[in-house]
Amino acid sequence: MKIVIQRVSKASVTIEGKKVAAIQKGLLILLGVVNEDTQEDIDYLVRKTTNLRIFNDENDVMNKSLLTIDGEVIVVSQFTLYASTKKGNRPSYLKAAKPDVAIPIYEKFVATLEKETSKKVQTGKFGADMKVEFLNDGPVTIIIDSKNKE
Repeated sequence: MKIVIQRVSKASVTIEGKKVAAIQKGLLILLGVVNEDTQEDIDYLVRKTTNLRIFNDENDVMNKSLLTIDGEVIVVSQFTLYASTKKGNRPSYLKAAKPDVAIPIYEKFVATLEKETSKKVQTGKFGADMKVEFLNDGPVTIIIDSKNKE
């Protein structure tokens, strides 16, 4: 499982002209799933995400976490995180899990994140053509791969 975390001042998701999610200060998380992902991957990424100290304290030092600031979250499915560009110019998405595998994992990730934050996590819609708008704060963008714990 791979995530791209964007620290945002605000973010929203629009589908077919209708805004389906909107937050203020918090995180926009793009989530990619592979067939091998398990609850262990989910737990690892949720723990990392909620405890990363990437929000500024009173001295403008990144010392606060999502939990500390009581921030909001939007999670958006993003199979293109597993694009392979090794050959040619057309990316291959063979490594990304198909919807029958990815959707339950995506839903478990959101539910686990809600449990950890004690807040409703907003989402896009899996497989939909989404328009994602955000104001990256910093900018702060972090990529975490549960299979490559560096």
